[in-house]
Amino acid sequence: MQDSEIVELYWNRDERAIAESDSHYGAYCRHIAMNILSSREDSEECVNDTWHRTWDNVPPQRPSSLSAFFGRIVRNLSISRYRAYHAKKRFDGITILLSELDDCVPAHGSIAQATEGRLLTEIIDRWLAGLTKEDRVLFIRRYWFGEAVNALANECGVRQNQIAQRMLRLRRELKSALEQEGFDV
Repeated sequence: MQDSEIVELYWNRDERAIAESDSHYGAYCRHIAMNILSSREDSEECVNDTWHRTWDNVPPQRPSSLSAFFGRIVRNLSISRYRAYHAKKRFDGITILLSELDDCVPAHGSIAQATEGRLLTEIIDRWLAGLTKEDRVLFIRRYWFGEAVNALANECGVRQNQIAQRMLRLRRELKSALEQEGFDV
């Protein structure tokens, strides 16, 4: 079933939309949630909440890319759940992942207006577009999907330290690009 057909099921309030979503995108969403939460039960809850959130938001929204739509929802739900657990000191989860980006992306409080937020997005998009395909994919897999450095290193056939150094170099380049555009990092 195509994305447009699944969206139509949501628009028609057909409960098959949830089953089709899970069939086509369940593994993808679980992978994102597991990378952030490291808990099968919590990940499953976030995926189920993703289908519920989609049911509530389609309509009025009509996503053109369900993978991006579901990915954003499950990632945000997983990060929220992580923060709730972290506040309770239950486990560390993605502390390192988020702290790696602290040095090169401005804090939320320093981006006061939505227009500045859009500008930041445009600058990061341009920066990503200027990277080699391999660097862009690694950066997105690490900082959007939350994949572990050792998993990326194994897949690339290099040492973990080499990937860590590459990520450091990319973060420094991003920081420099943002500073050149006038963002205080």
